[in-house]
Amino acid sequence: MSIVVELKDVHKSFGANQVLKGVSFAVAKGQVVAIIGQSGSGKSTALRCIDHLEVIDQGQINVCGHRVHDENINLRALRTDVGIVFQSYNLFPHLTVAENVMLAPRAVKKKTREEALAIGNRTLKQVGLLEKADAYPEQLSGGQQQRVAIARSLAMEPKVMLFDEVTSALDPQLTGEVLRVIEQLAAEGMTMVLVTHEMEFAAKVADTIIYMHQGKVWETGSGQMLRSPQTAELQEFLAYGL
Repeated sequence: MSIVVELKDVHKSFGANQVLKGVSFAVAKGQVVAIIGQSGSGKSTALRCIDHLEVIDQGQINVCGHRVHDENINLRALRTDVGIVFQSYNLFPHLTVAENVMLAPRAVKKKTREEALAIGNRTLKQVGLLEKADAYPEQLSGGQQQRVAIARSLAMEPKVMLFDEVTSALDPQLTGEVLRVIEQLAAEGMTMVLVTHEMEFAAKVADTIIYMHQGKVWETGSGQMLRSPQTAELQEFLAYGL
């Protein structure tokens, strides 16, 4: 299987605070990788480094053929291949749902309005919100807004999707809405890396789970790892984190 995302001995500090201490892992095409761990373990920083939202201090990151650690990296080309969805939706309030989704294909990929509209309709259908195309963000629930944010990323037709705690601001019902969309993307073969605190979901959907602790990859395995953790740290995390 071809490797789409690879981190090799990645280090990242914010001032005197060393957040990543030699992180290495790889994601194959079509694979779903879930990163779990306590707050401050480095999981979100690792995800943000993949998209060059944070610049690493040491190591290598290769994503879809892009050398992310190279200071001369073409960020537009990288972000055409990598979609990222955050905890906050960041939708433009003055644009309709369809306009939010169509914006990047038109601005970045120079698609015509008709092409962008077709892409927008397809991705909104993917997340189950085609009927909300003409609504404004304020008219949607939090779960619906998050699904629009996912559709907006999908509209760029990325090769990899990154999700950073996308359900942490949602109540359980809305969380379920969003997780079903991610589960469907997994079934369709989308390569994904997701930082999540939804342990049951991680065990169900992820091919590989990475437990990060104190800035390092501490334990890696399948969903079975959450039922029979090998390290005392993961045992303790699961005991208090679920």
